[in-house]
This record gives sequence, structure tokens and C-alpha cells, in this order.
Amino acid sequence: MFNWLLASPDATERVPEDKIDSTYKKKQIGVLVATSFSYIAYYIIRLVFTTEQGAIMKEYGFSIAQIGLILSTFGIGYGISKLFMGALADKANTKYFLALGLYLSAIFNAGLAFTHNFYVIMGLMLLMASVQSMGAPACQREISLWFSKKNRGTAYAIWSSAHNAGAFLCVMTVELGAYLFNGSLSAIFLTASVVSAVIATIMLLINSERPETEGLPDVGTWSNDVELTDSGENAIADKTDLSIIQVFVKYILMNKIVWAVALTSMAIYLIRYGVMSWIPSYLPTKGFSPNFAKWLVGIFEIAAVPGVIITGMLSDKLKGQRALVCLFCLAGLSIALLIYFMRSNKTLITVDLFFMGSLIYAPATLIGLMINEAVPNFAVGVSTGFIGFFQYVLGEVGATALIGSLIDKFGWGANAVVIFIALGLVLILTIYLVMHERRILKEEERLNQMG
Repeated sequence: MFNWLLASPDATERVPEDKIDSTYKKKQIGVLVATSFSYIAYYIIRLVFTTEQGAIMKEYGFSIAQIGLILSTFGIGYGISKLFMGALADKANTKYFLALGLYLSAIFNAGLAFTHNFYVIMGLMLLMASVQSMGAPACQREISLWFSKKNRGTAYAIWSSAHNAGAFLCVMTVELGAYLFNGSLSAIFLTASVVSAVIATIMLLINSERPETEGLPDVGTWSNDVELTDSGENAIADKTDLSIIQVFVKYILMNKIVWAVALTSMAIYLIRYGVMSWIPSYLPTKGFSPNFAKWLVGIFEIAAVPGVIITGMLSDKLKGQRALVCLFCLAGLSIALLIYFMRSNKTLITVDLFFMGSLIYAPATLIGLMINEAVPNFAVGVSTGFIGFFQYVLGEVGATALIGSLIDKFGWGANAVVIFIALGLVLILTIYLVMHERRILKEEERLNQMG
């Protein structure tokens, strides 16, 4: 019944030699467009409830505590489910897997239009979190399969910036629904579901699963590049006879680089949400109006898009030195955080937040790519799920629940202390990753020169 969701066999008919390059480049564009716009649609669905929480509290009679419980349920469910969905993505037809997650997200989100019951809404959000976690592993696996190390940083950064664009387009979709249907909350949820389902269908038509299923050689053969994992294995391999459990144990649990990258990502997410989540509450203590403080959250998000893409391209220009680029960003982030917490000048803080978005999101993006490049392609999905658990269940929850409790008890200074402790951890781990990265890149260069 679900055979269509399993990975497809290699094509029996090969693309003619003289058409391989043009076909490959065309398919790469299709994959990048499909993964980016599909992920934008995932974010349109994901953020509707967050965007409309004020109206929901007013119309449904929910308290802030109930809204917080629903949102935290989504975050924890997403982080845990991502681990399992990542493992499934490695064995699945990613083209259909990606679309299925989006269709199911649209269905569960549409369900929110027909109930005001707190427990039903919490259940629907938990179900939505589970299927939302299908998106990132499928996208990251496709990018790893279709783009070589020499240009993967750029492709990955373009895809990663889709969540920032998704946040912006979610607001546009909400405003469209409100305009067309006189502010009806039910109509807003349904509008977001319809828009996302339409995007899912269009992107399904232009997406591609693996190069081999299209009659093309794998990306390593086509680009004539050797890529190695931490253990020295061929990173291009996208099939294995190992079970999901065996892959998880051998390539995730027993891989010290995966653990280092996961802990680094957790700390980066703690910094990200430790700043972003509290901007509307923290900046009024420095004289900002509450309304302008909310706008600064948008500035923090949207300003990251060009910075993330530029740093992704830079990591390609530096022949895959992702950790080194992260280290440069972290040096700038250290200064930006000092300004943010130590200064009160409104203009300075506004400009500071504009740059801080890139300085946080760029390493967060490159670290996500680094964990994919630390394992063979047949383990990219499970590596994405593993890091997602650290990012959301530990990093995001720590930045909201932990920091919120400390602020209540010790004041806003506690927020700065936690963030700078996390920054110290990130710096130590990133220096370690820079050293490891250089060793792997030197070995790859030696093998590539040997031909």
C-alpha cells in the first residue's frame, strides 16, 4: 500500500553522455526550488497559530499559560519526532516524503478551523508537529544527494533561508485570509492550508528524488570529487544494507563529530531563541516602545537572509571550511551580544540586531550542513533528526523555559549570563571542529589530486 513512499530503484535507462551536464544542472535547479518553496509552505503552516495567538486568546478565551502550553507541546513534539522522521527519510522516496508531510500538515492545520476545544487543539498541534518534522530531513537529504561539497554550502544556505521567507509569507497569508473573510480565524487557518497544499502539489511536479533515479550518475562521479566522512568512508554513498538502528548506532551515537556538532547547534539555538524570544519583553526595559520592539523581531529574522546566503557561498569559496566561517561569525557575534546587553542607545541596538540576525543564523545554518557532511548520504536524514532533537527539545526549550524562570528570579542579567555561557561553549566546540575539518579536507584534497 505504501510502496510508493519507499526509495525508488535506479533508472534502467541512462541519460546520454552529451546531455548529462545540462540535465544535471536543470534537475539541481528544480530540486533547490522545490525544497525551498516546500519548506516555505511548511513554515506558513507552522506559524499560523503563533501569529494569531492574540486573536485566539480573545476569541477562544485561552490564557497566556494555555497558549504557552500549546506552543511548547508543538516544540517538544517537533524535536522528538524529527529524530524518527529523519531516520525514515533516509529509506524513503524523499520527493513524496516531503510532499506527504506538507499535505498532512495542511490537513491537521485545517482541523484547527473547526474546534475551540483546548485539548483537541493541543492534540492537533502535536500531530502537526510530528508531520512537520518530515520537511527538514527530506530537504537536507536531497541537497546532499544533488550538490557536491564545492557548491553545497550555497545551495544549503538558500534552502535554509526559506524559513525566514516562510515566516514573512505566513503573515501575508494570514492577512490575505483576514481580508477575504472578514477576519475569520477559521478562514485564516483554512487559507493557510489551501495555499500550502497548492505549493506542495506544484513543487511535487518539479522535484526529483535521486540522480540515479533520473538516469544520472551520483553527484561524486559527476563532479569528480572525493568526499569523506569522519571515519574516512565515502560520504557520497546513499544506499546501505544496514538497518535504521544499525545506521543510528554506528554513524550517529558512535560518531564524536556528530556529538560535537549537535552540542554546538544546541548552544547556538539557545543563543538564537534566548535573544529572539525575549526581544519584545527585554527591549522595553531599555526605553523601546512595545510595538517597535515587536518589529525588531522581524528585522532580526529577515536581515539574516542575505547574510546566511553570503556565508554559505563563502564556505564554498573556502573549499568547504564551514567551521572556519562559523568561527568568524562567532567572533562578530561576541561583539554584537556585548553591545546588545551592555548598551542602551536605541539606534545602536537597532543596527546591532540587524547584523546579529546573520551572525546567529549563519553558523546555525552551516552547523546543520556540517552534521550532514559528517556522515554518508544514507545517514543524512537521521543526522538531521538527531541535531533537531538537540536544537528544539534542549536548545529552544532551554532558551524559553529555563531563561524565563531565571529572569523571574534574578532579573534580565540572568539572560545575558546564560547566553554568554552558551557562547563560550560554542567557541570551544567550533575551534575543535575547525581542527577536525582541516584534517578531513587535506585528506580529500590528497585523494582528489591522485585522481
